[in-house]
Amino acid sequence: MDSIQFESLPREELEAVQLQRLQETCLRAFNRVPHYKESFDKIGIKPEDVKSLKDLSSLPFTVKQDMRNNYPFGLFAESMDNVVRIHSSSGTTGKPTVVGYTAEDMNAWNEIMIRVYRMAGLNSSDIMHNAYGYGLFTGGLGFHTAAEQMGMAVVPSSGGLTSRQLMLMKDYGATVLGCTPTFALHLAEVAQKEGYDLKNDFKLRAGIFGAEPVSPGLKEEIEKVWGIQYFETYGLSEIMGPGVSGSCPHSRYLHIAEDHFIPEIIDPETFDPLPYGERGELVFTTITKQAIPLIRYRTKDLTTLHAEPCECGRTLLRMESIVGRSDDMLIIGGVNVFPSQIEHVIAQIEGLSLNYIIIADKKGHLDRLELEVEVAETIEIADDEKMSKLKNELKEGIRNHLYVNANVILVATGTLARSEGKAIRVIDKRSS
Repeated sequence: MDSIQFESLPREELEAVQLQRLQETCLRAFNRVPHYKESFDKIGIKPEDVKSLKDLSSLPFTVKQDMRNNYPFGLFAESMDNVVRIHSSSGTTGKPTVVGYTAEDMNAWNEIMIRVYRMAGLNSSDIMHNAYGYGLFTGGLGFHTAAEQMGMAVVPSSGGLTSRQLMLMKDYGATVLGCTPTFALHLAEVAQKEGYDLKNDFKLRAGIFGAEPVSPGLKEEIEKVWGIQYFETYGLSEIMGPGVSGSCPHSRYLHIAEDHFIPEIIDPETFDPLPYGERGELVFTTITKQAIPLIRYRTKDLTTLHAEPCECGRTLLRMESIVGRSDDMLIIGGVNVFPSQIEHVIAQIEGLSLNYIIIADKKGHLDRLELEVEVAETIEIADDEKMSKLKNELKEGIRNHLYVNANVILVATGTLARSEGKAIRVIDKRSS
């Protein structure tokens, strides 16, 4: 059965494929990875006890610390003779999490990324400007090899050197942009300053964005400023890389490659499974990975799953865009606050840009939320009346939507630091 057929299988047939692959994965992990044998034995379960997809919820979770405890290759189910690629996290908060790929894994990765491209209507005549980082991060190469396999011309620009990237995008006639959403806005900002006409100097018609949570407002801003369609892909190196899910023109929700990954939503506090339509932590079980199969991996990403078929005809489960991470959530005076919620409020206010920083601090024993936000280029920073109006509008919007009070500081365009990778939006001073 080819990849396209899997995307529109009746649920019963897809679930039969999932069960068979889940059983094979459990057996493989139990027999080849000491960590899984130990964790299965600890709760008194064996691979043959998995007789239906409902039994998935009885299996042990895998967390990032398990990968660090087994650094570097302790979770591999294949010998290094069969591993053809290694990626890892940066390791800035400890030992990096390491993932390996067999040739079969690489084929699967290319396959799911090609699905993402096809959903976006891309083909061999497209030229992709790939501004995702190359190296141990899975973004750059994850986008690159699948695009080449489709016959697209790929410009492997990676990150940095913004002015040069704009020159290449214009001169090479890029039709597709691949990068983080915040870098897409940064490119547009620099292009306008350098005198480019974004709608006429460039041939872009679509963008494939991912790697960071974004609000609907930011997506709309990217579409508006570049005059392109916004398509999204989700992935993480532990599960595969980009391509785990992707959006189509009919919906902002992302279709999950369920023939390779089984998703669940759990309550991050109780760990109980949640039904479709309820927001919680996203958990994935890989069911085709050879080098490093992962069972019930807790991503810490927060989203909602939807089971209704899409207008495009795909029957795969769909996930909403990630709203944040359970460990990135700010609790301000007992209220849960996510950066994407604040970003959405900012996006609704004409005169503010989407360059901002959220600062959480303490005033005495009370939590304090401060927002530093750049005004749009058209706003004169010395116009006290206009600045006061914008500040009050944002404070009221935050209070009405999030039920917290915020101290708002408005600054001129270009004041706040820019990021050419994942944006750093939150500074929590309370922990220090």
